[in-house]
Amino acid sequence: MRDFTEIWSYLAAGPLVWLTATLVAYLLADAVAARLGRRPLANPVAGAVVLLALLLWLTGTSYDTYFEGAQFVHFLLGPATVCLAIPLWLHRATVRRAALPIVAALLAGSFTALASALALGKALGLSPDMLATIAPKSTTAPVALGISQSLGGSPTLTAVLVVLTGMIGAVVITPMMNAFRITDWRARGLAVGVAAHGIGTARALQVNPQAGAFAGIGMALNAIVTALLAPWLLALFL
Repeated sequence: MRDFTEIWSYLAAGPLVWLTATLVAYLLADAVAARLGRRPLANPVAGAVVLLALLLWLTGTSYDTYFEGAQFVHFLLGPATVCLAIPLWLHRATVRRAALPIVAALLAGSFTALASALALGKALGLSPDMLATIAPKSTTAPVALGISQSLGGSPTLTAVLVVLTGMIGAVVITPMMNAFRITDWRARGLAVGVAAHGIGTARALQVNPQAGAFAGIGMALNAIVTALLAPWLLALFL
């Protein structure tokens, strides 16, 4: 056991071990999700987070140490987001025909995501800096961190809330849409893109290509609208 501890201490000091752990955790979670028929509750991102959290807890590893090795995955968020332009381009004709409903749904969704988070935080007595932290929770991570920092919030905590929001959205979106009998893939995709950013968009792409294209639109445009609305709404609630 002592030898194992010494070997692990040596390996954990290198950055590649945490990159490898991240990839292996996701592959395991994705395999379980595939085995369960890609059901909403079997979300591979959520599964990978649980596996990695257990590994960090069992090994006593800090998040900073983990992130030093896994930051390459974080870097790939940028190129992966740009790649969402491909389904958008393939469905550009459909997008043009639905321009007005897209704008209306986007404004309603962005405002609701911001206002509901701030209203709930205000009701629970959160401090101004915490309100600034939770405001951009439905925005894609790079934008959310910038908004949080500019408003005086905690970017680190915002990142956690963004991931949680994305996972919850990816899990509940399909059952919720089915319950409300919303069958239009455009509406389903746009809703999850606005509410659950990249993680929700990845789920939409798994379900339907058209839903994935509209989810990408929702995610991108919601980032812009949130950046404009967040300072104004936060000042209003304060």
